[in-house]
Amino acid sequence: MAENIDPTFAEELTSACRTVIGDELRSVVYFTDDAVEQVYLRSDLDRTADLLGFAEIERTGFETGEKYRGTELGEYRATVRMFEHGYLVRVVTEATGAWVTTDGMSMTRFEELAAALKPVLREHE
Repeated sequence: MAENIDPTFAEELTSACRTVIGDELRSVVYFTDDAVEQVYLRSDLDRTADLLGFAEIERTGFETGEKYRGTELGEYRATVRMFEHGYLVRVVTEATGAWVTTDGMSMTRFEELAAALKPVLREHE
């Protein structure tokens, strides 16, 4: 599926994701400041995602490490976004990144945290 990146690299990205996520893996997309490429898409899914739109959002991650540097939380590792039907995880280095989408997986604590924080935040809008 990857057309503009080294096929071996594309396979390494996909393999790393499949090893950790297994059958819940939906897609893998590689991106830089000026390129975006679908590396993997599960066969039961349509190719309708707006990769350029997603890339625009996820490229903000290139600044994340710098902005979070020196916090008491430690080094920035990844961003997890929760959706109705699954998750998007973004991992970046200084100039490259990947986002991975998954089916709904057990992330009970994140879901409980979001459920607890949402009404508190709404009270203070």
